[in-house]
Amino acid sequence: MSVTKGRPDRRRGARELALQALYSMHMNGASAVEVQAQFLADQDFKNADKRMFGQLLRGVAAQTETLDSMIEQHLDRKLAELDPIELVVLRLGAFELTDSVAVPYRVVINECIELGKVFGATDGHKYVNGILDKLAIEHRAVEIAAKKSAPSR
Repeated sequence: MSVTKGRPDRRRGARELALQALYSMHMNGASAVEVQAQFLADQDFKNADKRMFGQLLRGVAAQTETLDSMIEQHLDRKLAELDPIELVVLRLGAFELTDSVAVPYRVVINECIELGKVFGATDGHKYVNGILDKLAIEHRAVEIAAKKSAPSR
């Protein structure tokens, strides 16, 4: 599944809404279908890509166990001890790193860092950065190697 192309601000808006929806699911135990319907009814998608929002929400929801397993390998604590926002940001980033290969890994990481800065605890974005860097090395090794071997501009 690839995340749709569009203006960067609309993609960022989709990520922000997906983060909020995934957080709602995490905290309330609601299904992706319920939360998506609620967000589509209640949120203004003027500055967000609806299709990308749906892809992120449904993708992370469908793969939560797999994503958590990937993330856990790099944690210095138990998954349950993570701040809920940081956990959701990590799931979102892990999903995009593995399922949205058209989005450069640096973009995925930077977008998740920004989400962590806006919605997460103080300095939580630094932890998110470290974990997503490790996941990128595992899942985007070819892209990282190509980036390192490319001549600098």
